[in-house]
Amino acid sequence: MDVLSRPAEEFGNDETLEHLWATKAMEHSDIYFNVLCSVDTRWLQITPHDDLIYTHFRQDFPDLDVAFIKENEIKNNTNKAKWRAFCEKFKNIIEDYSFGTLMRADTNGDYSEQNTILVPRVQFYAIEIARNRENMNNEVKKRFKSIHKLDES
Repeated sequence: MDVLSRPAEEFGNDETLEHLWATKAMEHSDIYFNVLCSVDTRWLQITPHDDLIYTHFRQDFPDLDVAFIKENEIKNNTNKAKWRAFCEKFKNIIEDYSFGTLMRADTNGDYSEQNTILVPRVQFYAIEIARNRENMNNEVKKRFKSIHKLDES
């Protein structure tokens, strides 16, 4: 996995690197979803900087409805620039702040092709911290906890 920390210019479109990234992103999404299905998310601490991330997020995006994220709304030219500025605030605070991370668009759903958006890691943190603090992620535990227990048997 050390290869993921090397400069991008060294690789071009290396299929091995893309596979490693996809594997790491899927592992992260699986672990996070299992955590959501296991705890009361209102008290979930994702990073040591949750308070700072949440404060800046709600200052910069006070009206963003985090229950259902529309990819075209967060990635249009205007909001893309706002998000870039937001993310850069955490460049020296959050490790891998810009690493591509999979995020569920709709809090009521699992990770799936239709319900997954690729975002920078700190954007994932901001939206998921808001979802947790604003009590939007506890429904997923009710809906999927029994399903995931069946999968483990």
